Amino acid sequence: MAKHLLDVTKIFQKLIVTKQIPQPLRIDSPSQIRLFTTTSALQTNFFNKYPASNLWDSITSVSNAGKKRGRAKTISRKNIKDLNKGQVIGVGKANIVWPGLSAPIIRGKELVEQVQLPEDPEREKRLTELRNSMGFHKFAKLSPLERGWSGTKMPGRSLGRPDPIGEETFDDFDTRVLEFKTIVIMKGNFGRKRRMSALVVTGNKKGLAGFAMGKALEGKIALRKAKNRSVQKLMHIKMFNNHTVCHHFFTQFGNTKIYVWQKPEGYGLKCHRGIKTICEVIGIKDLYAKVEGAMNINHIMKAFFLGLIKQKTPEEIAQEKGLHLVEVSKERNYFPKVIASPTECRKAEDIPKNEILDFNQYCFEGKVVLQKKKRPPFYTNLKSYYRHVIKQERLRNQPEVKKNLIAEYGEIRSFLAEKYPECTQYRQPPKTEEETEETV
Repeated sequence: MAKHLLDVTKIFQKLIVTKQIPQPLRIDSPSQIRLFTTTSALQTNFFNKYPASNLWDSITSVSNAGKKRGRAKTISRKNIKDLNKGQVIGVGKANIVWPGLSAPIIRGKELVEQVQLPEDPEREKRLTELRNSMGFHKFAKLSPLERGWSGTKMPGRSLGRPDPIGEETFDDFDTRVLEFKTIVIMKGNFGRKRRMSALVVTGNKKGLAGFAMGKALEGKIALRKAKNRSVQKLMHIKMFNNHTVCHHFFTQFGNTKIYVWQKPEGYGLKCHRGIKTICEVIGIKDLYAKVEGAMNINHIMKAFFLGLIKQKTPEEIAQEKGLHLVEVSKERNYFPKVIASPTECRKAEDIPKNEILDFNQYCFEGKVVLQKKKRPPFYTNLKSYYRHVIKQERLRNQPEVKKNLIAEYGEIRSFLAEKYPECTQYRQPPKTEEETEETV
């Protein structure tokens, strides 16, 4: 301490010799310097000890007991302002240069002196505008394309493309958040430890996708970590005509079961919101999926990716079964279309009786989708409805029979048509010109 005081004494003596400090400030002993340095003290009280936010809380806030009783429900924080905003220590209404506070003590070889500058008339106006622009601000309004599944929450939102790795950039990739939550674990030395967990999926919308999970103390770090990990675990997904899955399939992970149906172009994505987000990232545009069991988004994602990886192309299915793969769809008026054929097709005698030939049962691995029973409408108990059912009994299977006949024979005909040619659908012949003139 004495050494530091002696150094300060030498500095003051040097300034006095160079006539930069007047003679009455001459200091002869270090004890005088100690008195000089310790006499100034800041006067602190409640109003300048705490920040402005604490002062406003003391007026507008309510105790926890008061909150439980329903007090302060209508208190608004819109008018709360930080009165210290824009204020600089040493600068006030009186525009004075204070050496050591608002200006340096020494500028070059000269000692800066206290100077009164002209007043700044715009100062109060600037402070007022700055304070009026403060207060309670709502979150920035996001466009509908940037929102997540639930408003401004992270799940469902896009994180953009992953960070480049060396010279490899991922320009076509897009990353979506599936889950973002706080996790807590207990440590023997640290106690309860909180972290943020993020589950994301990334893809280039051309059949290349991957998913990963990242954990960190801060949310942004966890999201960035998961985004960059997901691009390191990419997998190729097979697609049919670049718009839907190759075929129907059943998949399961844990207690989560998913049934997926292949759909025609233009159908859209009718499925769980997590599956929809994954499909958008992969590039699947048409699909229907039904989820049964646990709705854990982590299990849904893993089950869906397992099903996508296990898909078989139409050629592989035809080769495995040894039969032609034929598509019969409503869009083609149930006209059969051969999609794939095996190298050697089996004959009817080679097919065992217990083999599954139904395409849906083959794709769903023998599983049956749970169909909830619908309540019968109220009119089924009326006598008039009972009479209607009796009258329509002979026509009850007519629509299905028509579909099968058109798909099998190309027209509506009887199974006795070969023996009796008159057993075909009656078609009224077109009218002649004479008949049309008579009707007119």
